[in-house]
Amino acid sequence: MPFELTVEPTTLVVLALVAFVAGFIDAIAGGGGLLTTPALLTAGLPPHLVLGTNKLSSTFGSATAGFTFYRRKLFHPKQWTRGLIGTAVGSLIGAVVAHYLPAELLNQMLPVIVFGCGLYLLFGGTPKAPLDSDAPINTKWQLPQGLGLGFYDGVAGPGTGAFWTVSTLLMYPVDLVKASGVARSMNFVSNAAALTIFAINGSVDWAIGLCMGSALMVGAFLGARTAIQGGAKFIRPVFITVVLGLTVRLAWQHWFGGA
Repeated sequence: MPFELTVEPTTLVVLALVAFVAGFIDAIAGGGGLLTTPALLTAGLPPHLVLGTNKLSSTFGSATAGFTFYRRKLFHPKQWTRGLIGTAVGSLIGAVVAHYLPAELLNQMLPVIVFGCGLYLLFGGTPKAPLDSDAPINTKWQLPQGLGLGFYDGVAGPGTGAFWTVSTLLMYPVDLVKASGVARSMNFVSNAAALTIFAINGSVDWAIGLCMGSALMVGAFLGARTAIQGGAKFIRPVFITVVLGLTVRLAWQHWFGGA
């Protein structure tokens, strides 16, 4: 039964609460998967189900956050067509090879990469967006950026939102709020594409994923609204805090063998 409950109701409530917090944080700075993935593992789901179920719940959250930024005219799809296409293709490829690609070296490099994102935002200036919100965005690097980050999200995922935010700040004339809008929207595309592959392979616990996804939607909606209203002054410290937390978590997990 695809919708049969595989955990205790109390466990499901705890997972939903974790998902709410993850959705709120993820909508602002990314990194929500570092909360939901360990929670699903602790609940006793096998690893292949953890990845697929997490993609299902994450798709709900990123869709809500991305749409909120879009409604506030902080993300313009026509400016990012190549990035959207590259992200979808990269994520599909990443999800297909996820079961075959040795991830040990990549996992050990993750803390360094994530920490580098935090250092950039901590010590580097955050560019100001052009006065014209419809100013043309250079499309030269969108396709390789989307392919690379989409592939990574399909294979692994932790820190993808942070990578999107920082790389967008580095390559385009946008501020931190708009970069967050790009990150959330691209996250939705890569999550949805990867979810398609996991669903085809039967690697999704639909009951848990839909429950967590509903909680993620609420958290993501509130998080996105808070980020937009607070602006860069609010997003910046939250982002740096999340990145440092991601670094510690990934280093503990992949360097020192922690759970």
